Amino acid sequence: MAKEARDTALFEKEVKPLKKVMTLQELESHLWGAADILRGSIDSADYKHYIFGLLFFKRLSDVWEEEYDERLAEFNDKELARDPEEHRFHIPKGAFWKDVRKSSTDIGSHLNRAFREIEDANLRLRGVFQDVDFNNKERFPDKILQQLLQHFDKLRLRHEDVPADVLGNAYEYLIAKFADDAGKKGGEFYTPKEVVRVIVECLQPKKGMSIYDPTCGSGGMLLESFHYLERNKQDPKSLHLYGQEKNLNTWAICQMNLFLHDIDDAYIERGDTLRDPKHLTDDKAIKTFDRVIANPPFSLANWGQDVWKAGDSYGRDAYGCPPRSYGDLAFVQHMVASLNSKGKLGVVLPHGILFRGGAEAKIRQGLLKDDLIEGVIGLASNLFYGTGIPACVLVINKNKPKEHKDKVIFVHGAEHFVEGKNQNSLSEENVKTLAQGFLDYKDQERFSRVVDLKEIGENDFNLNIARYVQTTEEEEKIDVKAELKGLKELMAQRDQAEAKMLGFMKELGYDS
Repeated sequence: MAKEARDTALFEKEVKPLKKVMTLQELESHLWGAADILRGSIDSADYKHYIFGLLFFKRLSDVWEEEYDERLAEFNDKELARDPEEHRFHIPKGAFWKDVRKSSTDIGSHLNRAFREIEDANLRLRGVFQDVDFNNKERFPDKILQQLLQHFDKLRLRHEDVPADVLGNAYEYLIAKFADDAGKKGGEFYTPKEVVRVIVECLQPKKGMSIYDPTCGSGGMLLESFHYLERNKQDPKSLHLYGQEKNLNTWAICQMNLFLHDIDDAYIERGDTLRDPKHLTDDKAIKTFDRVIANPPFSLANWGQDVWKAGDSYGRDAYGCPPRSYGDLAFVQHMVASLNSKGKLGVVLPHGILFRGGAEAKIRQGLLKDDLIEGVIGLASNLFYGTGIPACVLVINKNKPKEHKDKVIFVHGAEHFVEGKNQNSLSEENVKTLAQGFLDYKDQERFSRVVDLKEIGENDFNLNIARYVQTTEEEEKIDVKAELKGLKELMAQRDQAEAKMLGFMKELGYDS
């Protein structure tokens, strides 16, 4: 009995919360520590699925208990305090974190059961734990899971301990860390936050607007729009957020990301945006939005040309059908179709879309002739996971201000970056410089230039930034007469030195 008492005391000490309120840095460090427990057990690219699942499960349980305590104090009625109507999410009896913690064997099967029961009880959470399977004892022996759960037990994740903005920011930090750990695969679900900042600062979303990301990944672009309003003292909860994501696991990460920021009313659909768009009106037309923002996969092959070449049933191919091996301008046309009459979009694309010929040239020409393209911002190379090629941001506006009509601004941002060992990045100053370069909409030497559509047409509608912005230092004009005079003086000095040297050689008896 004495030993059991000591073990119980040790366990209770072990799971005691670290402190009442954790700083963001402490929370980030602790959550990333969970990955250390999994190292060697599973591939690093898979860490995120399991750690995010446990983090979300712990948050749901702790917040439910926090709500229960508040309702109990208010109503002094346990049944009423448990009523699902009194909670943001319903957790069935036996499916709480504390219920799983009672098990010392077959922990994985208990986790799986709790996940499924929570999904079944909450329509909004259906599929959010995706296909995470802890019931594989080769990968997750009970000893490893016990360590992992004990690690999370050190955190109490009630709102009073960890506010939504702090937990959400820590979750975004984890997404970035996992993307870095996953290397090339990281680009499939994460766009560097600083690049997203550039686009959102250019689009300037406002209170009450609808924001749509057709390739939303882990939700970073939607959340940056949310944060933009926070920074500008507007109500971020007034935004209407929409997204679509093809990959099931990535869709689940996005859902958790939004939920952990206390955003319950976003509409994130699963599916292939180009073949099967999900955000439609009642009469099955493409739904339109105030702002559209995306980083679609670069130069996607097998994007759905077999469906589009006979004519897209949603009319998104207004400017033509892109080539089979390059889906970039299919995504752009989908985004244009998703803009309302005053809408604006920003999209990250490979540089090739600015100058490639054939079908892409025809689409580019159509967009320009309809005066939709407002700006092109060139980015430095090696900013993105999975590719070292330079990219650009294309800004399209269906409601250009009068002074921007029949014009396009080109911003040469390739020299604005922070060099890294494996990957380059943008500093806060770089973000500000690039976004302000677009917003100022004026000529700046070796950085930006506003160009008339007439000149672009004379260049066969080529949008290559180097055609319009002088990116190299001008060579100094050479004064040939002065240079020749200087050369003659140098030659005379050489002849004098040579004669003097030969005189010394003669005195030493080396004259032959």
